[in-house]
Amino acid sequence: MTDLLRPARPVVMGVLNVTPDSFSDGGRYADLDAAVEHGIRLHHEGADLVDIGGESTRPGARRVDAESEAARVLPVIRALAAAGVPMSIDTTRAAVAAAALAAGAGVVNDVSGGLADPAMGAVVADAGCPWILMHWRGHSDRMYELAEYHDVVGEVRAELSARVDDALAAGVAPDRIVIDPGLGFAKRPEHNWQLTSRLGELLDLGHPLLFAASRKSYLGRLLADPAGSPRPVDQRGAATIATSVLAVSAGAWGVRVHEVRDTVDALAVWQAAGRPSTGGADD
Repeated sequence: MTDLLRPARPVVMGVLNVTPDSFSDGGRYADLDAAVEHGIRLHHEGADLVDIGGESTRPGARRVDAESEAARVLPVIRALAAAGVPMSIDTTRAAVAAAALAAGAGVVNDVSGGLADPAMGAVVADAGCPWILMHWRGHSDRMYELAEYHDVVGEVRAELSARVDDALAAGVAPDRIVIDPGLGFAKRPEHNWQLTSRLGELLDLGHPLLFAASRKSYLGRLLADPAGSPRPVDQRGAATIATSVLAVSAGAWGVRVHEVRDTVDALAVWQAAGRPSTGGADD
C-alpha cells in the first residue's frame, strides 16, 4: 500500500456499506452476492480502494455488536480479495479491523480516529497498514449535541493533531497516517463549509487528507427545493463531485464517494487542465 499514499493522482475510495440502515443505500448491498458484485463494479470503475463498512454511522444510528459487524464484512472482504479488489475496512473496533486485515483488507478507515477503541493503534502498528484518522467527538446517537465550536477549523486541527500524536505513540509510522476532517460528524452545515474552504490549515499537519462529503445531508440542504425540502440522497451526485474537485484542488490526498466513475472522470478533467489549485484557504 506504499504507492497508495504517494499516488500519481488523487485516490478515489468507493463506498460499500453492507448494512441494513446506511443513510445512502441501507440494505441495498446487505446480500453477499450483491455486495461483491458492487465492490467489483466500483473497482472496475476506477476505485483505488473499496471501503467496506458493516456498521452505520448515520446520525442517530444505534451500534451493533462486534460479532454482527464482523459477520457482515468478512465474507465480502474475502470474496473481493479473491477477485483482486483493494479494500479498506471502515470500523472503529480493533477486533473487527484485525479480522478484516487478515481477510484481505489493506487499510483501516476509523471514523473515531482511534478514540472508540484504545486497542486500534496496536492493531494498525502491528499490521503496518495505513490508518485513516477521522475527526470525531462521539458516536452517532449523540454527535450533533457535540457540534459546538468557537473556531471549527482550529479546533478540528488541534483534535486531529492529538489523534496523530496518539497514533505515533502507539507505534504507527508517520507515513502510514491519513487524516479526515469528519464532515457531518459533530458538524453542522456551516462547519462543513468552513472546513472545505480552509483545508490548507489541516494539510499543514503534514499528513495526507481524505475528504468525504459524498451525498451528505448538508449538500441536500444546500440544494433544497423552494419549499425547503432537502434534495433526495440519490440526487446529490453533482454536488458531491463539485466538492471532490474542490478538495483535491486544495491538496486533498483522496476522496470517498458513492459515484466512482463520475468522480474519476471529473478528476481526469482536472488533471488534464493542469491540476489547478485553490490553495485550500480563504482569500
